[in-house]
Amino acid sequence: MTDTLPLTGERTVPGIPEENYWFRRHEAVYAALAPRYTGRTVLEAGCGEGYGADLLTAAGATVLGLDYDETTAAHVARRYPRVGVARANLVALPVRTAGVDAVVSLQVIEHLWDQEGFLRECRRVLRPGGELAVSTPNRLTFSPGRDTPLNPFHTRELAPTELAELVRDSGFTDVEVRGLHHGPRLRALDARHGGSLVDAQVAVALAGGTWPADLLADVATVGTDDFALTPDALASSLDLLVLARA
Repeated sequence: MTDTLPLTGERTVPGIPEENYWFRRHEAVYAALAPRYTGRTVLEAGCGEGYGADLLTAAGATVLGLDYDETTAAHVARRYPRVGVARANLVALPVRTAGVDAVVSLQVIEHLWDQEGFLRECRRVLRPGGELAVSTPNRLTFSPGRDTPLNPFHTRELAPTELAELVRDSGFTDVEVRGLHHGPRLRALDARHGGSLVDAQVAVALAGGTWPADLLADVATVGTDDFALTPDALASSLDLLVLARA
């Protein structure tokens, strides 16, 4: 059995040079959140490959990871044995009411048809005062000028105000939205690759050709510290992170 999940476009996985930018972009949010949950019981709704749940566990959280895909859940159990994992529908969480300190769900809500039902379930399983952390691509920059997502795996993408309203309408309070941006080194790489490192990678993927050596070398060097989370300039951010209280 392999310890590597296939790339499908629906999730990112570690250890693939061509995928490193997207992996690090997602991992950066886990790294920012991890110190918040030391000593806490965390439900990760939509754990995907499992690297994020394992990172939270390494920082001192007790983590239950849920994923709908049976193969993915089996992979997490095999590769990350210190993470609890179960297969579940995210609009019917198999967790008792007020059973966890935090719900983390990163780059998942845009895949769900019933986003409102999912958030209601998150609120149900959180203890009073527990924290919700949800990240998602910023519709304004991920699918600019479109009403429908570019990514075929996405059902509905959200702008910053839409995400905040959705969370508030689900009964959460103290709603705060932050945006993920390129830091100085990534901005320099943007300039080196025609103004956008992301667009340069997408062009290669769409063409189905060989990666230019300089682009692949730069993508392979990207780290979590190359990204910045800030409440400023949300409209131009790459991804959104909402934090809220039950």
